[in-house]
Amino acid sequence: MLNKRLAVALTVSGLLAGVTACGAPAQTAPRRKRLRLRHALGFGHHGRRGRVGLDPAAGAQRIKAAGLDILTAEGTAEHYHAHLDVLVDGKAVTVPAEIGFSFGADGQPNGISALHTHDTTGVIHIEAPTAGLKYTLGQVLSEWGVLDGKDATGAPHGGTGGWTVYLNGVKQSAPVSDVVLKAHDEVVLSFGSAPSPVPSSYNFPAGL
Repeated sequence: MLNKRLAVALTVSGLLAGVTACGAPAQTAPRRKRLRLRHALGFGHHGRRGRVGLDPAAGAQRIKAAGLDILTAEGTAEHYHAHLDVLVDGKAVTVPAEIGFSFGADGQPNGISALHTHDTTGVIHIEAPTAGLKYTLGQVLSEWGVLDGKDATGAPHGGTGGWTVYLNGVKQSAPVSDVVLKAHDEVVLSFGSAPSPVPSSYNFPAGL
């Protein structure tokens, strides 16, 4: 059941990537903007045009680095969603699909964590087998492998200096990694120029 559902998710994300690739020719971003994005996110696996890629080969290690288990099916004891916007100088950075997935040698998904994404909308899914646990922005970043997220060795990719978190439009004083995700939260992670206005809510699709 999981393999079928994950395979569908993988296929959908592949189609989305294909649509992007088949669209208008991509214009190379100015070098200084690319370098600023790399510096801001402290991460090496970068895409183009405001995208920061996800290395599927290390999915299992990143899930473990986040302190989460690799599941064979999405949990049903706790099920809710939050939304994440990542902005660098007010420009959106795409949150990748399949954060929180593990993959086999054949490239097909073979596991999932309670905290994950299915697409590039920025919707964070919490589907846990145990109710009452807290899930944080820091765990999302660990599974993604950016900022204070850690790699398989436990070494941090980069710091969160210069980053600001807004929760439902309100600036947070807590460390980035400590922000707890709750149902229908709108989380904005911003670097550089502050967004104006700050997104304070997200129009979740029916059923989420």
